[in-house]
Amino acid sequence: MHRSREIFPQPGGSGGTCTCPLPKIIKLYLLCDFQKNSGLFKGTLFMSTLQRYPPISPKCPALLHGGDYNPDQWQATPEVWDEDMRLMKAAGCNAMSIGIFSWSALEPEEGRFTFDWLDTIMDKLAANQVFALLATPSGAKPAWMSARYPEIRRVTVNGQRERHQGRHNHCRSSPIYREKCRMINTRLAQRYQSHPALLAWHVSNEYSGEPCYCGLCLGTFRNWLRRKYQDDLGRLNQAWWTGFWSHTFTDWNQIYPEDSTVHGMMLDWTRFNTEQTIDFFKYESGPLRSLTPQIPVTTNFMGLCPTLDYWKFARAVDVISWDSYPSWHAPEGDVAVACQTAFTHDINRSMKGGRPFMLMESTPSMTNWQAVAKLKRPGMHLLASLQAVAHGADTVQYFQWRKGRGGVEKFHGAVVDHCGHEKTRVFEDVAEVGCALERLAPVLGTTVRPEVAVVYDWETRWAVEGIQGLGHNLKKYPETVISHYRPFWAAGIPVDVIDQTVALDSYRLVITPMLYLLRPGMAQKLSAFVAAGGTWVATYWTGIVDENDLCFTGGWPGAGLREVLGIWDEEIDAGYPADRNHVAMKAGNLLGLKGRFEASELFGLIHAENARVLATYADDFYKGRPAVTVNAFQKGEAYYLAARTEAAFQDAFYGALIERLKFTPALAARLPSGVTAQIRSDGKRDYVFVMNFNDQPVTVPLKAKPARRELLTGKAVKGSLTLPPFGVQVLASEK
Repeated sequence: MHRSREIFPQPGGSGGTCTCPLPKIIKLYLLCDFQKNSGLFKGTLFMSTLQRYPPISPKCPALLHGGDYNPDQWQATPEVWDEDMRLMKAAGCNAMSIGIFSWSALEPEEGRFTFDWLDTIMDKLAANQVFALLATPSGAKPAWMSARYPEIRRVTVNGQRERHQGRHNHCRSSPIYREKCRMINTRLAQRYQSHPALLAWHVSNEYSGEPCYCGLCLGTFRNWLRRKYQDDLGRLNQAWWTGFWSHTFTDWNQIYPEDSTVHGMMLDWTRFNTEQTIDFFKYESGPLRSLTPQIPVTTNFMGLCPTLDYWKFARAVDVISWDSYPSWHAPEGDVAVACQTAFTHDINRSMKGGRPFMLMESTPSMTNWQAVAKLKRPGMHLLASLQAVAHGADTVQYFQWRKGRGGVEKFHGAVVDHCGHEKTRVFEDVAEVGCALERLAPVLGTTVRPEVAVVYDWETRWAVEGIQGLGHNLKKYPETVISHYRPFWAAGIPVDVIDQTVALDSYRLVITPMLYLLRPGMAQKLSAFVAAGGTWVATYWTGIVDENDLCFTGGWPGAGLREVLGIWDEEIDAGYPADRNHVAMKAGNLLGLKGRFEASELFGLIHAENARVLATYADDFYKGRPAVTVNAFQKGEAYYLAARTEAAFQDAFYGALIERLKFTPALAARLPSGVTAQIRSDGKRDYVFVMNFNDQPVTVPLKAKPARRELLTGKAVKGSLTLPPFGVQVLASEK
């Protein structure tokens, strides 16, 4: 008997076991609830009240559990397919991603299609009440296609056509490749549009946005520029400041996007690659949307992937999905890794205004590609899986279902190991998650409406990483944003992670770490937000350039934000690794903070014009100059943090803001270090996930009210929770 079945007794029972029933016996009230609310999501960014979203597909009103399944690699041993069906039931799996990278199995030679094996698999899945996230195969083209149509192979920056190798090395501009994708996708949609197993379309796999420098792509880029700059090279040269080093362009064909000294060009090139990737996605998705309009379409994002702006991409998919591979048990510690992972989960929840997302890939054990292929310690698989659910996932899926015998991923973790049976520790961990997801069925479709937003902006990241300045190893844009998210995660305060395009009026606190680049309208939104009573926290290196990476003149922050913040940021000092300064809190400051805090790496030298000084520098030639300020601007407040500070300062500063703004944490208790609590709600009932990312047990105190029941065990909870190492409990309470 699996360990998972032993630790999840039936609610109210004494020794009964969980049998992991599949979706056909999900309670009817859930189905009715989702049918009633099936029109709830209309694409608006925020809804006024918490309600339950419909499931990804009404075919399966359950939390999805499964993984990437590659039966095409096992055609020579079809008995493995029947064993897979048995094992899926044993693991409590109800959804499989199939057909990823299967082009050569579907079309072994041009024009000859072999769908028989996929027909068999789809029928077997349906017969076993398992659904298919059916993939299109464009992520890896077949060798015959690369040989016959060289133009589909990507060209490097040096002008060399790549050989057939790896994956995702196709040209996104190639009309031939686009039509080949459209042709096979049309055949897939026609063949399976009415199949009972079809749940969603999984389009391609992990689009990367890596550039191609072939003539087609360069021509498309130049046409993109002509549209953007209204066919005016003078306008482009001004936006890119090409007079520097005599880089002025006099013909569109002179533009070759490889010169990192022309910041505006490289920023536009990165924007173009995002838009060209989305255009390719839309083109190959066309037949799916036309022939199966009722089937949702998604593609799997890759966390903080630096080459694509996922906020733009999010508008093109019906449901967000992403692949999560944290480096658990790494030297930086599991608490830090958990915070980074939570941050990315929250981005993916925020992209559709709170609508639940899909955890499309995770590993049930280890990866084959991280620096150290470390196994998850006992408890970590359930904890990591439910962390995704806690932050808004309605699925837990894996790469991969069964380990292949060959190829680069043959040692990547899988539910079914090379031994081929279920009597493994990893399989038991997966079955444990299957049971947990069944018990968490009431959480399906619930969400959260945070009052705090942290801005992580892809275009800002591109611009910061492209500049010459600050110091090569000091920019740290993603790390900086996450450091300002961490105090809220640790306190159990829900947070949206947004970009500059999102409306701010649903928040009470907005934090914009290192908002170096201001996109059109962002300064006005921030000004209006604070004027209307919001609280804004900005940091050093804010409001330096416009959307073309051109510096503002007249003093930083630019675009009118100097008045809102009440400061002038004159210059910034960078430090060597051993350099330290200190931020000394002023007596009687507005937030009641005391003491000195360490600062390092970046130190803004600012003037308090209208702002009140809360803290000053304690060292170096700028000793006594403002380091932390606050400015009352109409009905709101704007804070400025001039230096990169230690975590202790951020804990104290944001802790004081939490009290000042009276934010309510997910769990009305002071959480121990390494423990977080995250909430999902339907407006009537709250579901609080209490998670211990320590390798030691912890006790979490609870208030007497409200009454709570733990969903995984069905037991009433009073007084306190005791969580084992890497433990998780889910508390349900009426509002």
